Amino acid sequence: MAPSRITEILVVEGQRVRKGQLLARLEAVQPEAEVAAQRAGLSSSEAESTASEASLKAADESIRTAQASVERAKAELDRTRIIFARTEKLYQEKLIARQEYDQRKAEQDAFAAALRETESRLSQTRAQREQLAASLSATQKRIAVATANLSRAQDVLQRTYAVSPIGGMVTNLPVRVGETVVPGIQNSPASLIMTIADMSLITAEVKVDETDIVNVKLDQEADITIDAIPNRSFRGRVIEIGNTAILRSTGLAASQSNISSQEAKDFKVVIALADPPAEIRPGLSSTAKVITATRKDVLTIPIQALTVRQRGDLDPPASGGVEAAKPDPETERVRREEIQGVFVVAGEKAVFRKVETGITGSTDIEVVSGLKPGEEIITGSYKVIRTLRNEAQVKVDNKAPVRTES
Repeated sequence: MAPSRITEILVVEGQRVRKGQLLARLEAVQPEAEVAAQRAGLSSSEAESTASEASLKAADESIRTAQASVERAKAELDRTRIIFARTEKLYQEKLIARQEYDQRKAEQDAFAAALRETESRLSQTRAQREQLAASLSATQKRIAVATANLSRAQDVLQRTYAVSPIGGMVTNLPVRVGETVVPGIQNSPASLIMTIADMSLITAEVKVDETDIVNVKLDQEADITIDAIPNRSFRGRVIEIGNTAILRSTGLAASQSNISSQEAKDFKVVIALADPPAEIRPGLSSTAKVITATRKDVLTIPIQALTVRQRGDLDPPASGGVEAAKPDPETERVRREEIQGVFVVAGEKAVFRKVETGITGSTDIEVVSGLKPGEEIITGSYKVIRTLRNEAQVKVDNKAPVRTES
């Protein structure tokens, strides 16, 4: 469609609207004129069709009348032929005069001519009826074309009326009366008149790290906090999980980017709020915590205490003797096997112990096996725990570190 000027805006930003409500009008001089012209053409074709149907009915009546006239003329001709045959026989026997014979013969010839005339009239009427039927068929085709053109013109006219497709709230109204827009073109700034948000379903769109997305499932519960509404949290459930990885640095899909695949990625997760507050607005920033699993009365440790060591680093050093020139490959593979565990305080030593873990929280992780409640473990920064050696001498000091001014 061609660009159109906005002539009327019937809503304001923040107003609630219902489905089918008229929101704005565009300039419609040409579409209205086109609709009027097509309606006039359709009315003319319908009037012509009505006249053709009436003429066709009259032609059918004329055919019936002519057919009756032909039947009557045939009956009269048959009667005069019988009379003429009897008269001819009497004339041959010289029982009647020549004058009566000639009179009967003239009557027979007259009725034969009348029959030919009525048959000719019947043929003419039938031919006229065929012409009227063809004219009516052509008129009906013109009506079909005119109806299609009227529908097209009405569709163009309807596009000059901005009608709400859903019930909701006007969240964006960037245009004013008198501005020009291009209706019917998507993804064009000039085609956007206003935005209607469906407020019956409030959702929070969050990004989940690629390492956690495998644990997220549909209908899982979540706690949502909104930056604009502090000190409150809202319940929700997961209704959509994205399948496309999104690069954290650019926000683009990984398949559409040439950046190295080693970059961190997120996945989109949509959460529906169960009881959204009345003051909520589209576009507010939010954070969500999805509850992927729950455990009760379990043993947990700080995530910072968990570390990884190679099995060879935990084995005691070999006693004196000649070292093999080349280690066995299978033995070397076993030595390089990584073991997950924690350092337990045993006397004055830090002893590495293998543990099996379960679900992970924001700060703690579940320990399935390897530890007992009450045992003392070592925690600290990643660098400290990563460089701590098995059976190293340690001194327990649980005092909080003192910050020094630099």
